Amino acid sequence: MQRVFTVEEALLEACNNIIDTNNLVRVVLSGRRRNMQVEQERIDIRPVEIKGQVILQLTYNDGRATTTKNITPDATSVLDLLSSGYANITVESVDGAMSIRVTKSGDAQVHYEKKAFEQNLLHDKKKTRLLDPSDPFLIEVGIADYKGQIKPSKNDKYKQVEEFLRILVPTLKAAIEAGQILEPTAKKPLSIVDLGCGHAYLTFAAHQYLRNIGMPVHVTGIDIRPASRDRNNLIAEKLGITESITFRAEEIAETSTQSADVAIALHACDTATDDAIAWAVNGGASLLLIAPCCHHDIQKQMDQSPEPWGAITKFGVMKERMGDLLTDALRAQILRIVGYRVEIIEFIGGEHTPRNIMIRAVKTGAQADSLDIVRYREITTQWGVIPALSKKISSFTIS
Repeated sequence: MQRVFTVEEALLEACNNIIDTNNLVRVVLSGRRRNMQVEQERIDIRPVEIKGQVILQLTYNDGRATTTKNITPDATSVLDLLSSGYANITVESVDGAMSIRVTKSGDAQVHYEKKAFEQNLLHDKKKTRLLDPSDPFLIEVGIADYKGQIKPSKNDKYKQVEEFLRILVPTLKAAIEAGQILEPTAKKPLSIVDLGCGHAYLTFAAHQYLRNIGMPVHVTGIDIRPASRDRNNLIAEKLGITESITFRAEEIAETSTQSADVAIALHACDTATDDAIAWAVNGGASLLLIAPCCHHDIQKQMDQSPEPWGAITKFGVMKERMGDLLTDALRAQILRIVGYRVEIIEFIGGEHTPRNIMIRAVKTGAQADSLDIVRYREITTQWGVIPALSKKISSFTIS
């Protein structure tokens, strides 16, 4: 059953259900209301019992790390949290669930579902890795040894894959809950394309983890090298997963794969990152997770720096870093202009890899903000640069 309320009415009902800790099971806050900012990408709430008292445990995810906080279940605190700007709110109780979606027009669409949920008030939860080191794929790709233990030389790679999944999973779930990606089914599984997949650590990791949690998925890995294609397809055969994962030896810009729900690209070199972003946007991908690598294109165009930036770019290493920042800032602006909500985050600590920036973009279809267009024009004019990405996206225009 679905009904339409004012936001205030819907949030008050949700608040009453949340503070009823005798029946509360779980709460999820995600998405962002129009013209509002939220500090955390997602908040999960559940009741826990500590020293005979039931409190609310909040788990925050900002796209980089997960932290927890306990609060008392009083109406004022809960209502303040619900009113802080989240567009999607799900409240599960022992006898059913209510899901709130705040629309662009400011109304609240509320869906009710009759279903039994089980309450668990245990405070301590065993911390588990997303990927079991003994997963056969980790052994086959060489991250773990035959005993199912992570190789010391591959600890950084394993950490990188784990952290990538910690970004992918909540972002993907939030996009599905917000209706930006359709709920995957056996007939229409979630489609993921890894552009420039190389040894396919992320490709296999995303496939294995999502299948393990019961999400129907089909994953395609694209890499220009036939040797990578053959190696990765052979691993897929050994794992018996060729029906839901495949690899192709193609250039990103010329791949025969037309579209996907999710596009990922980790460290595609220089303008290959632009090819990956452009392929995703031109194909209508709903979620992009892009970790850029080297940035030579803009750096080569930085012949003269607008003042006072010349004081920085006269030093070679600082000019290089400024070129990196300009490149990714302009990529973010272009994505905003063509209808994506964009964040640039650090997806893993710099001690594991110096290339630790990630562009995370979710397609909202929102009309381009005039201020974003103005900023794009100002940056490109002042620096005298033309981003490669601006020539590759068919829908990009600033006229």
